Amino acid sequence: MSGDLFSEEDGNTPLSAEERLGLIPTYITLRHELNEAEQINITDGESWATRRSRNMLDEETLRELHRRMFGKVWAWAGDYSKETNRRIGSDSFRIPLDLREMLDDVQYWIEHDTYPADETALRFHHRLTQIHPFPNGNGRFSRLAADLLAKHLGQPYFSWGRTSLIEAGATRGQYIEALRAADQHDLEPLLQFARS
Repeated sequence: MSGDLFSEEDGNTPLSAEERLGLIPTYITLRHELNEAEQINITDGESWATRRSRNMLDEETLRELHRRMFGKVWAWAGDYSKETNRRIGSDSFRIPLDLREMLDDVQYWIEHDTYPADETALRFHHRLTQIHPFPNGNGRFSRLAADLLAKHLGQPYFSWGRTSLIEAGATRGQYIEALRAADQHDLEPLLQFARS
């Protein structure tokens, strides 16, 4: 993995110059330092989310989850991306609309038992990664949100390949490929990967 703090490896969201200025800890100069600081903050976010049952189908809860996961590292944590020229994700003006539509869809799927619980949670995860609402941390955020939804639906957390998906490697590559298959309406690789 590159030591460059803002490298644009496969699957990493490129940050604008303005977004890069949102880095709070001044000691961070290398990617592994950023990953470590984010991981500590993510653990805090997960603790917040699991202290009591949180409604993962509520937009403000999702924003607060992202804020709790990244707020000690990034000043913009919990704020929607303002960038309009990203190669991934919804246009900035569409993020609230796309999220509302997705949350309504997932609520319908649950109420009408449209899909099995795992599939519902993974469709939720996949759609969050497609919308890509935040400048960074969308994969980690959407995996935790999917875990929390799966738990609410009576399922255990997903294993997500049983290894860190932060650094480039074979497991991260499998995850990215599973997401790309889901983009093409083939959810089976993501279903298999999430429980592998």
